[in-house]
Amino acid sequence: MDDPRPITPLAAPPAGVEVRVPGGRSVTNRALVAAALAEGTSVLRGAGLSDDSEAMIDCLRALGATVTVAGTDVTVVGVAGRPQGRTEVFTRLSGTTSRFVTAVAALADGPVRIDALPPMRARPMGDLVDALRGLGVTVDEHGEPGHLPLTVAGPIAGDRVAVPGTISSQYTSGLLLAGGARIGGLTVELGTDRLVSAPYVAMTTQVMEAFGVVAEATAAGFATRGGGYRASDFDVPADAATAAYLLAAAAVTGGTVTVPALPTADLQADVELVDVLGAMGCTVSWSGRDVTVTGPARGRLTGGRTFDLTAFSDMAPTVAVLAAFADGPVEVAGVGFIRGKETDRIAASVAELRRIGVAADETDDGFVVWPGGRPEGVDPHGAVIETYDDHRTAMSFALVGLVVPGISISDPTVVGKTHPGFWADLDRLRP
Repeated sequence: MDDPRPITPLAAPPAGVEVRVPGGRSVTNRALVAAALAEGTSVLRGAGLSDDSEAMIDCLRALGATVTVAGTDVTVVGVAGRPQGRTEVFTRLSGTTSRFVTAVAALADGPVRIDALPPMRARPMGDLVDALRGLGVTVDEHGEPGHLPLTVAGPIAGDRVAVPGTISSQYTSGLLLAGGARIGGLTVELGTDRLVSAPYVAMTTQVMEAFGVVAEATAAGFATRGGGYRASDFDVPADAATAAYLLAAAAVTGGTVTVPALPTADLQADVELVDVLGAMGCTVSWSGRDVTVTGPARGRLTGGRTFDLTAFSDMAPTVAVLAAFADGPVEVAGVGFIRGKETDRIAASVAELRRIGVAADETDDGFVVWPGGRPEGVDPHGAVIETYDDHRTAMSFALVGLVVPGISISDPTVVGKTHPGFWADLDRLRP
């Protein structure tokens, strides 16, 4: 694959193109954990396979689960709530894997060392470390405090823990997943802090329930009754984030794209990008769970909008790209915490908008895009997009190249973190 990868503008807007997307990566990783902790054999059908899921599978194998992949079906023989300790796991670049496996390691019958590639080592883990220590778990830090690499040695001695909700919902999800394997369960209190990306915790509790463990919201946070997971056959729904890029492509090109079998927003909050597209002037139609989006003529979207993306923050770079084609300023708010993602996504989005000639400014909890709304604001022009080891920056800014000549994407293989087939899916929009 060329690096940087050139994106050739479409010869014509996509006309009634249907693209079926793979299973959800976030759901897949949660189901993998539940199946690995269950007693017996589970089958995950239609799993979303990517670098992230491969990292999770490797870690779960190291913890004693047997995992077999055949196409998009994954068979898991679980460890009945008792992972194998005295081992090392490597989580690559996967935040989900890092946070979930660190919590699950506290259930193991011996110490587990968790490490990752340098960009993941730079991402915060301190709140999870503090929570585990509050549960009586021994956590040794081998580098910068509150970051990987770590060694975790259980057991979990308590049944109640407090964790802030303002940095990552993955801490809460990881603790709940681990708590579900315990006889007495676990209560995770959030205090007065708001929970960022709350729908992802709802996704966790739904997956847990599919594997036989009740988990529910409480006045103070979330709780699972525990009791252990049971093996299950589980159908992984389509990945809403992947669908979002293709639907956003319809918006910026003025074309029509259909994605079938989308999940509901209570399972994958990224579906809410469809509402953003509607608010920006796209025509949106649903037929059951199939959605069709038609962009406005010449891709000129409606600006003058503020979008709070707290619940679906992964879509912030995509909205940044949509804003570049709007007829007025667009503000993204509620996402200050995405500075701690694969990269500082606020800074990255603003930097790459400016690189293609679109004025943008950072704010405390997001950014503002000024498409032609200030003297320095102009229509987007060609450039080599930097991707900062971040799949979402790559996939979002690739959309610019569908209509603007001269766009290339550096490090294009980074999309493999969540969707190795992204470039092929993007090419399906071509006449």
